[in-house]
Amino acid sequence: MHAIARRWIEDVLARSPFATPLGIEVVEAETGRVVMKLPFRPQLATAGSIAHGGAIATLIDVTGAAASASGLADGDAIGGATANLAETDGCGLTTEALVIQRGRNQTVSDVTVRDEAGRLVAKAMVTSRIFQRPVTGVA
Repeated sequence: MHAIARRWIEDVLARSPFATPLGIEVVEAETGRVVMKLPFRPQLATAGSIAHGGAIATLIDVTGAAASASGLADGDAIGGATANLAETDGCGLTTEALVIQRGRNQTVSDVTVRDEAGRLVAKAMVTSRIFQRPVTGVA
Protein backbone atom coordinates (compact mmCIF):
# COMPACT_ATOMS: atom_id res chain seq x y z
CA MET A 1 0.00 0.00 0.00
CA HIS A 2 1.24 3.49 -0.89
CA ALA A 3 2.45 5.60 2.06
CA ILE A 4 -0.09 8.31 1.15
CA ALA A 5 -2.90 5.74 1.47
CA ARG A 6 -1.67 4.50 4.85
CA ARG A 7 -1.39 8.09 6.11
CA TRP A 8 -4.95 8.86 4.92
CA ILE A 9 -6.30 5.82 6.75
CA GLU A 10 -4.38 6.12 10.02
CA ASP A 11 -3.88 9.88 10.42
CA VAL A 12 -6.66 11.59 8.47
CA LEU A 13 -9.73 9.30 8.58
CA ALA A 14 -9.34 7.37 11.86
CA ARG A 15 -8.04 10.45 13.69
CA SER A 16 -10.39 13.03 12.20
CA PRO A 17 -11.97 15.46 14.68
CA PHE A 18 -15.31 13.68 14.17
CA ALA A 19 -14.08 10.06 14.42
CA THR A 20 -11.53 10.51 17.24
CA PRO A 21 -14.04 11.04 20.08
CA LEU A 22 -15.81 7.83 19.06
CA GLY A 23 -12.62 5.80 19.62
CA ILE A 24 -12.47 4.18 16.17
CA GLU A 25 -9.35 2.01 15.84
CA VAL A 26 -7.59 0.67 12.74
CA VAL A 27 -7.21 -3.12 13.11
CA GLU A 28 -5.94 -4.03 9.61
CA ALA A 29 -5.29 -2.10 6.41
CA GLU A 30 -4.19 -3.38 3.02
CA THR A 31 -4.97 -2.28 -0.52
CA GLY A 32 -8.69 -2.89 -1.09
CA ARG A 33 -9.48 -4.06 2.47
CA VAL A 34 -9.67 -2.27 5.83
CA VAL A 35 -10.85 -3.54 9.23
CA MET A 36 -11.72 -1.05 12.00
CA LYS A 37 -13.11 -1.42 15.50
CA LEU A 38 -15.40 0.71 17.69
CA PRO A 39 -15.33 -0.30 21.37
CA PHE A 40 -18.70 0.15 23.10
CA ARG A 41 -19.06 3.01 25.57
CA PRO A 42 -22.30 4.22 27.20
CA GLN A 43 -21.86 7.59 25.44
CA LEU A 44 -22.40 5.80 22.11
CA ALA A 45 -25.79 4.36 23.12
CA THR A 46 -29.15 5.57 21.90
CA ALA A 47 -30.99 4.02 24.89
CA GLY A 48 -29.72 1.62 27.51
CA SER A 49 -26.92 -0.32 25.86
CA ILE A 50 -28.17 -0.18 22.26
CA ALA A 51 -25.52 1.34 19.98
CA HIS A 52 -26.65 4.62 18.41
CA GLY A 53 -27.29 4.39 14.67
CA GLY A 54 -25.16 7.51 14.14
CA ALA A 55 -22.15 5.79 15.73
CA ILE A 56 -22.66 2.76 13.48
CA ALA A 57 -23.15 5.00 10.42
CA THR A 58 -19.93 6.87 11.23
CA LEU A 59 -18.03 3.60 11.63
CA ILE A 60 -19.38 2.43 8.26
CA ASP A 61 -18.51 5.74 6.60
CA VAL A 62 -14.96 5.93 8.00
CA THR A 63 -14.21 2.27 7.19
CA GLY A 64 -15.66 2.54 3.67
CA ALA A 65 -13.69 5.73 3.04
CA ALA A 66 -10.56 4.05 4.40
CA ALA A 67 -10.99 1.11 2.00
CA SER A 68 -11.36 3.61 -0.83
CA ALA A 69 -8.26 5.46 0.40
CA SER A 70 -6.28 2.21 0.47
CA GLY A 71 -5.63 2.63 -3.25
CA LEU A 72 -4.72 6.31 -3.17
CA ALA A 73 -1.53 7.85 -4.46
CA ASP A 74 -0.45 11.49 -4.62
CA GLY A 75 -3.14 14.07 -5.33
CA ASP A 76 -6.29 12.14 -4.43
CA ALA A 77 -8.96 12.93 -1.81
CA ILE A 78 -12.24 11.16 -1.00
CA GLY A 79 -15.84 11.54 0.16
CA GLY A 80 -18.71 9.06 0.49
CA ALA A 81 -22.18 8.00 1.73
CA THR A 82 -23.64 5.11 3.77
CA ALA A 83 -26.93 3.23 4.32
CA ASN A 84 -28.58 0.10 5.84
CA LEU A 85 -28.30 0.08 9.66
CA ALA A 86 -29.37 -2.40 12.34
CA GLU A 87 -29.04 -2.20 16.14
CA THR A 88 -26.65 -3.92 18.53
CA ASP A 89 -26.68 -4.25 22.30
CA GLY A 90 -23.87 -3.14 24.63
CA CYS A 91 -20.81 -4.46 22.83
CA GLY A 92 -17.99 -3.26 20.64
CA LEU A 93 -18.28 -3.31 16.87
CA THR A 94 -15.86 -4.33 14.13
CA THR A 95 -16.20 -3.28 10.50
CA GLU A 96 -14.63 -4.74 7.40
CA ALA A 97 -14.71 -2.85 4.12
CA LEU A 98 -13.77 -4.48 0.82
CA VAL A 99 -13.41 -2.44 -2.35
CA ILE A 100 -15.58 -4.24 -4.91
CA GLN A 101 -15.15 -1.72 -7.72
CA ARG A 102 -12.40 0.83 -8.25
CA GLY A 103 -12.57 3.27 -11.13
CA ARG A 104 -10.54 6.34 -11.94
CA ASN A 105 -12.91 8.68 -10.07
CA GLN A 106 -14.99 6.43 -7.82
CA THR A 107 -14.83 3.35 -5.62
CA VAL A 108 -17.60 1.16 -4.24
CA SER A 109 -16.93 -0.70 -1.00
CA ASP A 110 -18.95 -3.45 0.66
CA VAL A 111 -18.97 -2.80 4.43
CA THR A 112 -19.96 -5.34 7.08
CA VAL A 113 -20.40 -4.51 10.78
CA ARG A 114 -20.28 -7.29 13.39
CA ASP A 115 -20.55 -7.34 17.17
CA GLU A 116 -18.00 -8.97 19.48
CA ALA A 117 -19.74 -12.35 19.08
CA GLY A 118 -19.43 -12.10 15.29
CA ARG A 119 -23.17 -11.45 14.76
CA LEU A 120 -23.98 -9.32 11.70
CA VAL A 121 -25.46 -5.99 12.85
CA ALA A 122 -25.12 -3.77 9.77
CA LYS A 123 -24.33 -3.98 6.07
CA ALA A 124 -23.70 -1.11 3.69
CA MET A 125 -22.41 -0.16 0.29
CA VAL A 126 -20.21 2.93 0.44
CA THR A 127 -19.59 4.88 -2.74
CA SER A 128 -16.60 7.21 -2.55
CA ARG A 129 -15.75 9.83 -5.13
CA ILE A 130 -12.06 10.39 -5.76
CA PHE A 131 -11.25 14.01 -6.52
CA GLN A 132 -8.11 14.77 -8.51
CA ARG A 133 -6.73 17.66 -6.47
CA PRO A 134 -3.79 18.23 -4.16
CA VAL A 135 -4.13 16.82 -0.65
CA THR A 136 -3.10 19.24 2.08
CA GLY A 137 -1.61 18.07 5.36
CA VAL A 138 -0.66 14.63 4.06
CA ALA A 139 2.98 13.92 3.28
